[in-house]
Amino acid sequence: MSKPLQAFIFDLDGVITDTAEYHYLAWKALGEEIGVPFTREFNEELKGVSRMDSLEKILSLGNKQNDFTQAKKEALAASKNDHYVRLIEGISPNDILIGIEKLIADIKSRGYKLGLASVSKNAFSVMDKLGLTSQFDIIVDAAKIKNGKPDPEIFLKAAEMLNVEPTACIGIEDAAAGVDSIKGAGMFAVGVGSVDSLNKADIVYGSTKELSLDRILDAYEK
Repeated sequence: MSKPLQAFIFDLDGVITDTAEYHYLAWKALGEEIGVPFTREFNEELKGVSRMDSLEKILSLGNKQNDFTQAKKEALAASKNDHYVRLIEGISPNDILIGIEKLIADIKSRGYKLGLASVSKNAFSVMDKLGLTSQFDIIVDAAKIKNGKPDPEIFLKAAEMLNVEPTACIGIEDAAAGVDSIKGAGMFAVGVGSVDSLNKADIVYGSTKELSLDRILDAYEK
């Protein structure tokens, strides 16, 4: 029997809304600028990974990891983010993924705490545009942590800010690195996406529209 559940902690990109396409377009533009061919397939490897770690992966892809100073790398990452921010300017509550508003409502109606754990430095801005900030008790973004996913720090920080034990939390993620982060924190992991890529999750749904609080609770309590 699991520890009595107290909180749910959501990832943002790919779980609450899907800004992956905007990240892809912004990274692709940067790749072209520095001469690194960038594909959608490679973009999958960046899901749930911090901005600087994503840049390092792209530079390694093009064998350019030693071509730039740290200051230049930070400038490149900032340039990518500026592009991304312009692309997401039009995000609205209409961009909340199917099933998420009901799941949030069901969670809150049962009295569970609700947190967000996103390595995006734009997490607050995106949540504001979605009209969801007030629904969440806490938001942990990249500014509050030192280590990105798959390190468990972000989910541990969320539990700490919620004032609950990590083992009394359920984390929801769409990326393998995120699931690793949840499990590393000692939490129950719900995956959204491919069973093959999220095979370390405790339960996996093909999409957010399939998410069910009762089914999640049944799996958690087994």
